[in-house]
Amino acid sequence: MHPMLNIAVKAARRAGNLIHRASDNIDHLTVTKKSHADYVSEVDRAAEQVIIETLLGAYPNHAILAEESGTQGDSEFVWIIDPLDGTTNFLHGYPQYAVSIALMHKGVITQGVVYDPTKNDLFTATRGRGAYLNDRRIRVSKRIELADSLIGTGFPYSSFEHMEAYMAIFRDLMQKTAGLRRPGAASLDLAYTAAGRYDGFFETGLKPWDIAAGCLLITEAGGMVGDLQGNENYLKSGHLCAGNPRIYEQVLQVIAPHLTDGLKS
Repeated sequence: MHPMLNIAVKAARRAGNLIHRASDNIDHLTVTKKSHADYVSEVDRAAEQVIIETLLGAYPNHAILAEESGTQGDSEFVWIIDPLDGTTNFLHGYPQYAVSIALMHKGVITQGVVYDPTKNDLFTATRGRGAYLNDRRIRVSKRIELADSLIGTGFPYSSFEHMEAYMAIFRDLMQKTAGLRRPGAASLDLAYTAAGRYDGFFETGLKPWDIAAGCLLITEAGGMVGDLQGNENYLKSGHLCAGNPRIYEQVLQVIAPHLTDGLKS
């Protein structure tokens, strides 16, 4: 395992242990509402702290971009961290949430970890070396027909400016696929796409820390990632389509007629 990935895994497991312990005691947590349907708990903050301490302990000169604490430092190496993706699920005791850690070097994602503490599932990738689930190599699915495909997504939850376009895409895909799923943690949805559990995925309005690690998992598993027009602007725009190469193209075709200016990157 690449040494930088090794440190990221250590950080993710430490955070995951903290989250797992806290999950037994959800009713007593301090929770703050950041905006409509956007919550942060003391667990998010504690998990983020333990991740940052672990990463900077090994690489003190690296920069950090983290959901709760924003940007720290200035370096060509930037760690992009979501300490608890799926906070709303976590706060309801719904066991679908993850720790997401990615390393960006000179604007390119080179390491990615998505860790699911409830299932002890560790998804990892290093650029050019493939994607893994608990040390087993993973690949995107082999399905070639959209009609046979299971597609992951996430509903808009705090910003509703693209609601009409999203619902039109959702309605079309509902009729053209074997099913749509939205469990509520984008990092895990992307990891599932990399592992072939979904054939494709799309969502609007995501943040870099939701998707940085998951996107590397998918490309390293042989899949495709782009914005809703199939371009490479997804980390910036937060509008994302992903999947195995055949299904990715077909999902983009369904999306195309519904693109508004705001969804074009």
